This record gives sequence, C-alpha cells and structure tokens, in this order.
Amino acid sequence: MSGRNNNKLPTNLPQLQNLIKRDPTSYTEEFLQQFKHYQSVIEVFKLQPDRPNKDLATLVMFMAQTAHCYPEHLQDFPQQLKSILSSQHTVMDPDLRMTLCKALVLLRNKDLITPSVLLELFFELLRCQDKLLRKTLQNFMYTMLRDSNAVAAKMSLDVMIELYRRNIWNDAKTVNVITTACFSKVTKILVAALQFFLGRDDEKKDSDSESEDEGPTARDLMVRYATGKKNTKSKKKLEKAMKVLKKHKKKRKPEVFNFSAVHLVHDPQDFAEKLLKELEKSKERFEVKMMLMDLISRLVGIHELFLFNFYPFIQRFLQPHQRDVTKILLFAAQATHHLVPPEIAESVLMTIANNFVTDRNSGEVMTVGINAIKELTARCPLAMKEELLQDLSQYKTHKDKNVSMSARALIQLFRSLNPHMLQKKFRGKPTEASTEAKIHAYGELVAKDYIPGAEVLEVETVTEGTEEVGEDDGWESASLSDDDEDGEWIDVHHSSDEEQQEIAEKLQSMPEDERKAKAAAVSASRLLTQEEFKKIRVAQLAKEVNSAPGKAEKRKNIEIDSDDEDRKGELLSLRDIEHLHKKPKSDKETRLATVMAGKTDRKEFVRKKMRMNPHASTTNKEKKKNKSFMMMRYSQNIRSKNKRSFRDKQIALRESLLKKRKRLNK
Repeated sequence: MSGRNNNKLPTNLPQLQNLIKRDPTSYTEEFLQQFKHYQSVIEVFKLQPDRPNKDLATLVMFMAQTAHCYPEHLQDFPQQLKSILSSQHTVMDPDLRMTLCKALVLLRNKDLITPSVLLELFFELLRCQDKLLRKTLQNFMYTMLRDSNAVAAKMSLDVMIELYRRNIWNDAKTVNVITTACFSKVTKILVAALQFFLGRDDEKKDSDSESEDEGPTARDLMVRYATGKKNTKSKKKLEKAMKVLKKHKKKRKPEVFNFSAVHLVHDPQDFAEKLLKELEKSKERFEVKMMLMDLISRLVGIHELFLFNFYPFIQRFLQPHQRDVTKILLFAAQATHHLVPPEIAESVLMTIANNFVTDRNSGEVMTVGINAIKELTARCPLAMKEELLQDLSQYKTHKDKNVSMSARALIQLFRSLNPHMLQKKFRGKPTEASTEAKIHAYGELVAKDYIPGAEVLEVETVTEGTEEVGEDDGWESASLSDDDEDGEWIDVHHSSDEEQQEIAEKLQSMPEDERKAKAAAVSASRLLTQEEFKKIRVAQLAKEVNSAPGKAEKRKNIEIDSDDEDRKGELLSLRDIEHLHKKPKSDKETRLATVMAGKTDRKEFVRKKMRMNPHASTTNKEKKKNKSFMMMRYSQNIRSKNKRSFRDKQIALRESLLKKRKRLNK
C-alpha cells in the first residue's frame, strides 16, 4: 500500500510537499525529480512568456514551500524568479505573474531573500495595469513596515510616502498604516513618519480657493463708494472698505498645509493619546520631541480633541530662555480650540502673560508673548478675562514699537470679538458689525434658519429693473473710465437716487428682529443666484465700514489690521508668533561682520611706486611711517615751532619778556 502511494508522489505535489517538510532527507530523490522538471518548464516558458502556464505556477509554489528544506539546491531560485519578473512582467500572464509574486513573498517570510531586493522589484511591478497585483503588493509593503529589518521597514515607509505624494496610494488605509511608524523605536523611521504628517502639501492653491466671481471685487467697491460727490468723507469710506475686503479675501485663502493626511486618521483621539504617552517617556533628542509636540497640537486643533494632559506638559517649556520657545508658543496656540474648557486655556494664557509680558523682559520677548496670547484667544475667546485684557491693552503706548503694535493687534481682535471687554477709549468707532459682536458661551451653538444679510434682496425687489439699493446698504450702478490713468472719480447721477436713499435709511432704522424675519422670508422664498450672494456679502462687508445707527461719525477711521484673521480650523505659521513690526538693532559684532563682508581687496586699485634702483634704501619719508609715536612727538613739537607765524612769535616773545621781568622784580 505504501509503495502504491510512493508511486503517486510525483503527480501529487501537495502530498509530497507535506512529506518533505516532515522528513526532507528521505524524499530528496523525489524533490530532485520535480526540480529537474521545473528547470525544463522554465526553458519552455522563456520561449513563449506571454502564454498561460499552470504547470509552471504549480511547480513554483512547490519550490517556494520546500525551499528552506533544500537550500543547497535552491540557492539561486529566488534570484531566478526575480529576473523573470523584472524582464517579463509586462508580457506574462497575470495569473502566473501573481503566483511568482506570492512565491517571492513566501521566500521573504522564510528569510531566503533580502527585503531591499524584493522592495525594489515590487516598486517596479507597480507600473503593471493589474489592480489585484497592486493590492497584493500594497499589502506586502504594509506588513514590511513592521519588519524587524530596519532598512527594509524604512524603505517600505519611503515607498508609501512617495506613492501618497504622487496621489497613487492616497487612501485612508495607507495613512493609518503610516501612523504605526510614529511609534517605531528606530529614530529614522519615526522622524520620516512625523515629517510626512507635518509636511507641506504640493497641491496648487488655486484649485481650492474661491474664484474672484464668488465675491465682491475692488472694482465693485469703487462703484459703490466712488460715485457721486468727490469729498473726503467718501474717499475715506472707500479706503476703509478696501482694507476690509483685503482682510476677508485673506480669510478665504489660508495657507495650504498637508493636513489632508491628518484628516484621514481613523481614530485621532486614540492616536493623539498614544503620541502623548510616547512624548512623555521619550528619550529622543529635543528636535524629535518638538516634532511630536507639533503633530499632537495639529491633531488636537484640527479634530478639536480633548487632550487635557497636553497643556500642563507644554506649559513647562513656556519660558523665555527655553530653546525654540516661539515654536512651543505656536504649538500651544495651535492646540487650542473653542471646545477646550476655558479654565484650561486660561491657565496656558496666564503662564504666557506672567513669563513673557512683563517689563523685566526685552521688547522682543514681550512681543512674541502678546502675539501668542492673541492667537490663543482668537481660537478660545473665553480664556481671556476682562482684567487681563485691560492690562495688556495698556501696552498700546509702550515705548517699544513692536510691543505697542502687538497690543494694538490684540485690541483690534477684541473689537471684532467683543468690544465691551475693552475700555471705552480702546473700543474704536462703533460699526454695525461690532454692535452685533458677541462671544458665545462654552458649548453654545448658533444655528440660523436664514442667510444673514438676505434682507437687502427683498428691498431690491421694490424697484424692478434696477440693481441699486443705496449708499450705505446697496449698490449704485456706475462705471469708471478704463483709460483714466489718474483714477479720478466720475459723477454719476441716477434718477432713483432719492428713492434708494430712502430704502437705505429704512434698512438702517429697521429693528434687528424685523431684519431677521425679512431675511428668513427671502431665504425661504427662492433659490438665490451667485449675483445675489455677491450682494449679500457686500452688505455684510458694509457692516464693518458703516457707523452704528445713531452714532455720529466724529472719530477717525477705525484701524483695520489686515493680518487679523479668523484662525479657526487653520494651522498657524511661525511668523504669526515671531512677527516684529520693527527690525531690532544689530549688536556690534553683527554690524562689524556686515561691514567686513562688504569690503573688497582694493590692492589692485592702489598706485604702485616703482624705484629706479630696486636695491636702494628707503627714503626718510618712508622711514617716518614706521617710527613709533614716542620717537616722533618731540620732533613734531620742534617742527610746529618752526612753522609758527610772525604774530605767534610776537606773542611768545612778549610772554617770555614778561616772565623775565617778574623774576627780576622779585
């Protein structure tokens, strides 16, 4: 019975494979028989590589399964499979190509082929138009990231990052596999994974930014404010409106970072908590710890996470003498959002105020402190207390311009958030927008069932066939001469100017509840067009320019800082913290280095004195240049006496005669 089974072994490869694994020595002859058969099939395959070959696929898997039992016979087997795939992968049958790849993965698991060689081959095979093969190779590279071989794991990570940046493997699965590399014990792998999440996005900003047609343009504002009488009041309104427009366009075009990968993390809360644990026990160098802090702060800010242990940890580094303290201030502001409990954010804010914003520090230290406070309160306004804000506002008149300008920026921020927290002298001229400003309570959500500013559209329907509203709340149709290079204003008179003025006054005097009711009615009555949305945005912009109802225009233009942006949901840049309005003075060493860098060797421009006899001695004039001062001082006095004028000699003679007379009289 056993002899009959042995006769069937050459045709029953799974049974032979099982027996070889149990006792390789007893079945060496049967294995060599299959090995010779494999070599002959390979030669046939090379003649017709594009045809399917099930016999070869079966033999390849058999050899891969038993390769560790006969290493002396199959030492060239992995290299042979690699060379076949490298040369024939574009023409060979997809099923056979998949089998060869699986055989190589099996050989790698048995540690019979180096991972770097295999990764290079698989990266080349990704060009194949075979979705199933690419998925298999992708899964293999995912497993290689956890390989004990650090070189192979780093190479696998580099491949995944490169393919993600080329938008080939830009799915959530790839991103979440890369997150596992952030906990690697190998520093190179850890740094590469952190740099992936902290890197910049190479996508064009124009693809995501709003087009000019979706909002009011500078020309629209000129049409609105530059028509009619040419007086100083209208000109100031136009300048103010231009600044507001510039500010709002900056809001719509934030700096683009590569945090799309951060958005694809499946469980950001768990990821951030694990990163914080790694950071607390990390023994890596300080630069790596900074990268961990940066990534944690981005995760907390973008996903609005609750990671309360992170704030006390980062407060330990908020000291002016701390290395890279401006970056740590950036992380503190970046990790703040409106869902952070006010008492926690207030603790961070007070630490910054006590350590940085004091008169014992330099102007630069105070400036970065106020800038950090401004960015932190822009994200969590409830962290600021009225007493602290009033103290910080006093730095508006500080002798250091950098400090005073940063304090002005903080004041301007709260003019838009809640002007009532400021002292009356710092509130500026009230506008319609500032009267509506209000800091919402913790966790308060504002859901509106209407489009703010839509009430202006209903008023426009009163005068059919026109698109004007009025000077303050609508539009006047006017045109500027294209060939007017001086930009002079053109008087345009409208037949309905008086009517539009009445409509504008009616809107301004309308109670807030009535405005909301009319805006809700317009929003629910029809689908608004792009032109109508454009007019609504202009009406909202006008609220930041127009004076509040009942307030006389007796003050100067309000100060509008174009850098004050709504930072919610955005990433900060280091310039927001380190921004100095005035360049600090250089020290003596810096100035001297600048002077020396600008100097050139001017020997080529010096006139060369040629002697008739090059061996002759130097002249007396040349010798005087090398003499010491002490040797020359007396001869200098003698020379000066000989060169005295006649009047000087007379005075000297008279003085000497007077001295002689005094001595004789004694």
